[in-house]
Amino acid sequence: MKLVTVIGNRPQFIKAAAVSGPLRAAHEELLVHTGQHYDDDLSTIFIDELGVPRPEIELEIAGGSNSDQTARMIAALAPLLTEQRPDAVLVYGDTNSTLAGALTAAQANIPVVHVEAGMRSFDSAMPEELNRILTDHCSELLLCPSQVALANLQNEGLGTRALLVGDVMVDVAELMRPLAAANAAALDGAAVEPHEYLLATAHRAANVDDPPRLALLTELLLAVPGPVLLPLHPRTRARLEAAGLMAALEAGGVRILPPLGYLDFTALLLNARAVLTDSGGVQKEAYLAGVQCVTMRDTTEWTETVHSGWNSLVDLDAGAAIAALELAPSGERPDCYGDGHAADAVVAAISSLAN
Repeated sequence: MKLVTVIGNRPQFIKAAAVSGPLRAAHEELLVHTGQHYDDDLSTIFIDELGVPRPEIELEIAGGSNSDQTARMIAALAPLLTEQRPDAVLVYGDTNSTLAGALTAAQANIPVVHVEAGMRSFDSAMPEELNRILTDHCSELLLCPSQVALANLQNEGLGTRALLVGDVMVDVAELMRPLAAANAAALDGAAVEPHEYLLATAHRAANVDDPPRLALLTELLLAVPGPVLLPLHPRTRARLEAAGLMAALEAGGVRILPPLGYLDFTALLLNARAVLTDSGGVQKEAYLAGVQCVTMRDTTEWTETVHSGWNSLVDLDAGAAIAALELAPSGERPDCYGDGHAADAVVAAISSLAN
């Protein structure tokens, strides 16, 4: 089979690191990077560290509103799919790139395979929630990371297209954790000692594009007991600088770091006292690493992490964040995302489309 895989951000690079190798051993894959979250240095780090194939096609489509960006992606992908004539299109997660790849393929009558299908936050205000739902409903093969995701699809009448395969990010975490754990240089570079700092990430548009919420996010990071390490995506940095908040963060002891590759970020994650984030992917990475997570949102698609006691939803309430950090996790982390062999199950499911 010939597949076109559409990716556009950091978590999708990580997922492709798990799947592209075994997929290419059995089939032909063309990797397309939309450029949704484009950073050539960071992309190169993922290629070098994780063995992700360098994308054969880079569309360089970034910026603009969700609708504008998705439309431009569809406009670029439609002739590409006509030219390539793939047997299926593979998409990951819930970004604009995911939806654009799925809609373009479905409109061309090309089967869509959705990895990480069935996730639901039940928050209709989240653009990612709309992307997830629309992608699932136009996909032929829905590959679920957890039993909860599978149940969500069954409740929506999509159970006959759905299959529980586990989470491919577990595959990468299991493979790379020993290397990350041995990466003392990441802690030395940040000038921190193990378990004596908080690791924070912030990128979600609802938090960083809205000035009042960005101010609340800044207040929260300054209020929690530090030190706080904050790797900054260029877009978030630009928003903080435009709002005049960078100086307050730095004066308040928040240590600003550049964007990090997988190994450096995971090394800091493994050694953090806790994580503060608005990222779905980082919530899950913290859970897999056994690190307490405080999520700066009021909903999450990774509900298993909350129910197990390892993740607290505090929105941008600084007091709630401080209180959550004072509560130790339960100690039990159910194995709800698979055993680290999800990529093989994904490839086997894709291969079944040829039968």
